[in-house]
Amino acid sequence: MQSYIVYMGGSNDQDELDMKITESAHLQLLSSVIPSSERERMSVGHVYHHTFRGFSAFLTATEASLLSGHDEVISVFRDPSLELHTTRSWDFLDQQSGLGTHFQFQKHGFPSSDVIIGMIDTGIWPESPSFTDEGLGEIPPRWKGVCMEGSDFKKSDCNRKLIGAKNYILQGGFGKYSNSTATKSSDSARDHDSHGTHTASTAAGVQVMNASYFGLAQGTARGGLPSARLAVYKACTIDNCSGSTILKAIDDAVKDGVDIISISLGMDLLLQADFLSDPIAIAAFHAYQMGIMVVCSAGNSGPDPYTAVNTAPWIFTVAASNIDRDLESVVLLGNNASFNGSGITLSNLTISSQYPLAFAGDMASAFTPSSEASNCYPGSLDPKKVAGKILVCLNNYPSISRRIKMLEVQDAGASGLLYISNVEKGVPYDSGSFPFTQVGEDDGLKILKYINSTREPTATILSTVSVEKYKPAPTVADFSSRGPGEFTENILKPDIMAPGVAILAANILETEPGQESVEKEPSKFAIKSGTSMACPHVTGAAAFIKSIHPEWTPSMIKSALMTTAIVADNIGKGLTNSSGDIANPHETGAGEISPVKALDPGLVFPTTTEDYFHFLCYCGYKEKVLRSMSSTKFSCPKVSSDTIISNINYPSISIGELKRNHEKTVTRHVINVGSSNASYTATVQAPEGLKVNLFPKQIDFHKGSTTAIFNVSFHGKQAQKGYNYGSLNWFDGIHNVRVVFAVNIVD
Repeated sequence: MQSYIVYMGGSNDQDELDMKITESAHLQLLSSVIPSSERERMSVGHVYHHTFRGFSAFLTATEASLLSGHDEVISVFRDPSLELHTTRSWDFLDQQSGLGTHFQFQKHGFPSSDVIIGMIDTGIWPESPSFTDEGLGEIPPRWKGVCMEGSDFKKSDCNRKLIGAKNYILQGGFGKYSNSTATKSSDSARDHDSHGTHTASTAAGVQVMNASYFGLAQGTARGGLPSARLAVYKACTIDNCSGSTILKAIDDAVKDGVDIISISLGMDLLLQADFLSDPIAIAAFHAYQMGIMVVCSAGNSGPDPYTAVNTAPWIFTVAASNIDRDLESVVLLGNNASFNGSGITLSNLTISSQYPLAFAGDMASAFTPSSEASNCYPGSLDPKKVAGKILVCLNNYPSISRRIKMLEVQDAGASGLLYISNVEKGVPYDSGSFPFTQVGEDDGLKILKYINSTREPTATILSTVSVEKYKPAPTVADFSSRGPGEFTENILKPDIMAPGVAILAANILETEPGQESVEKEPSKFAIKSGTSMACPHVTGAAAFIKSIHPEWTPSMIKSALMTTAIVADNIGKGLTNSSGDIANPHETGAGEISPVKALDPGLVFPTTTEDYFHFLCYCGYKEKVLRSMSSTKFSCPKVSSDTIISNINYPSISIGELKRNHEKTVTRHVINVGSSNASYTATVQAPEGLKVNLFPKQIDFHKGSTTAIFNVSFHGKQAQKGYNYGSLNWFDGIHNVRVVFAVNIVD
């Protein structure tokens, strides 16, 4: 027996009296499948009634199957456990746009403070300087949320910046603590993990001067929209994010009045479910119907393809990139050779602090294969051999994380770890005060050659330094999950890319589990990497645009960010991935966000709820099911196939399968949000052999006309087999509206 989610479709938003009636109806529904002899365990967990209908309950597999057969039930699925997926980053984005923020403010006006961002994460540390409310006016009157008190969280911890805070962890077990092994207090919205605090400040933190992580990455920290209000929904602990709780948090956030929801977590790659069995996809669909944008991270399972999660088209899916700042930890060998490694180490080793250097494979404990020891596999090292040495570890066992290897080396009594791996070599690992650095395989071979060339090899690992104006940037982060999406290749995913490597943002003021303290007091700011860090950058950018264009819909904001995205790095070349190869749209989406450019996109591609209903029709969902998801009458098209998904009015184009001798035509319609009487001319960038035609090739907006339609056809007779990438570019002399495409040619 375990927790299941029972999804029952759209809601008309009931009041508290109706909710009691609804809960009674849910119990009656449960009584039809739970034997009368076991009525004592018949209870409802979370009740969803604001944005959509349903509940969670403990059921057997047989009971869940029986319940799924009821007419009023759309789907019943196991309650999944989801995974938690900066100073310089916002300045870097502004510089890459080539436009000054102040120039854009003069053109469009200054941001309002009425935008409310809902953060669904691990909570918040309210005392952080990133969340002060100085200079902010009264809370928007449409706000309906609350500031929930707990043993370590008072109503006074909320203010005009942090306007709402809710905790769901106590409710995760239907009135009992969830299965979290967290030892910290879980009865409040206070963050004991740092993830939620970090993401919230990235999206909307106020400006904080002289922010740094123990002197590293020093500068002014700020969020994407410092004037935005924050509403925090603590739905995760350090080790657990239940799907039923995520659903409840999104349901409440919509009712409370947020404008944008940010979710830096997602389903396990191996446990991905279809769109009506994925809690984030379900809740985000209903939020979209209410005019609320949902931004999600794509996941950290890169660099392989088909690893992106949160790929429903109504979700804004974010990949991660680096910025023009690197954090280097130099390793200095006894022969005076030095190598620029990557890592965040705040050790006190100096140039004169030389330690014996040894290959971990030679330090194996008794009866342990040297292959395991060379990879610093848990339990593989002999402490007597290791003591006092800097160890060199390999990465032939990628399932063992850098953190586990470091703990193994540290526990064995080593003085430091020199890690050789091309995987995540550009993503600095924070080892605290323990000396650590990571070098690529080419440099690693030179270091191993040095060890074998002398009787007493020595080395030291110096404390980390910030390297500014690092090039090239942005590049796709090694860990960033790639498309295509598993459930449809006819929508291009991820949508966009944003900074997610070594991002400095607010921190909790207590030592994190497993993190050795560097100083007496924790830093007010932390450096973290992940698509979790990229997601709130897009959230902040979307809030920034919403503050200037409050009348724009979520799809208009999404379109503006996608069609104005940056596709060149800071050396003027095309974006690359972590291997140094040219990056494709399944890695970058439309490109790197440019919030300032997105304020004035020229044209936008509106995607409607009807488009998404068509999408679900094309995916094979029954019309009866879809009608129960909305109060509006809806009919599926007579011709329904997933191949028609490419025709959804999306700001990018993907064709999951195009036979070599066939042609595929898709239609798009646009709204002119730029100057009236504009005339746009199209150009095409396509790989050799892929024939791409547009009709018309020119769009004219006469006085009073704001919409236009164009068709684009693809023919792959001469194209290479597999995915072909390119773009359509509409230009009116001022605006360049770029639409990326991915076309998969098959025989």
